[in-house]
Amino acid sequence: MKKIKSVEEALSYIKPGMTIMVGGFLGVGSPELLIDAIIERKIGDLTLIANDTSFPDQNYGKLVVNKLIKKVITSHIGTNPESGLQMHSGEMEIILTPQGTLVEQIRAGGAGLGGVITPTGLGTVVEDGKQKIEIDGKSFLVEKPLRADVALLRGAKVDRKGNICYDLAARNFNPIMAMAADIVIVEADEIVETGEIDPNFVMTPHIFVDVIVKGGK
Repeated sequence: MKKIKSVEEALSYIKPGMTIMVGGFLGVGSPELLIDAIIERKIGDLTLIANDTSFPDQNYGKLVVNKLIKKVITSHIGTNPESGLQMHSGEMEIILTPQGTLVEQIRAGGAGLGGVITPTGLGTVVEDGKQKIEIDGKSFLVEKPLRADVALLRGAKVDRKGNICYDLAARNFNPIMAMAADIVIVEADEIVETGEIDPNFVMTPHIFVDVIVKGGK
């Protein structure tokens, strides 16, 4: 199957009301071309799973500003004032999750595990409504796995089969999200021939990637 597609073809996989995961850490390593395309086409009513809500004028922060997100599962909203405004007005539901727990929930979703057992959040609002279990006399929260309909990633180099190499800190959430979605779309800064990426630097194997879009740097 030919994986390299146009932005228009890639966007056909994303429908209103879907859950999307977007790689990035305050925008570093985020697929900006794909995000701008979602905004241009006004694909809304989305649930966003991301480390944060970025900044109002950058990458997935713009999805919030354009009111395309109905719910966000994240660890941090402080750099995007619009997130707090929409949360308090009831326009957008926000589930704040400790960062390490969020990563492990996504990893569990990709690995087919039943959840994550962690002490993080005990005795705080994080534990509200969640199952608690005791192991060897210690209490833990059970955090359910997270998956998405579509994951949007960004790679520095991607070969034609879909093997991905990320650039430095842009690696962040991208590799684990590649394992935890039904459809994985990667925006590639550079598309190279199969075999050009040293196998030691393949950070996401092609088996996880469904669609490749040529992006910009």
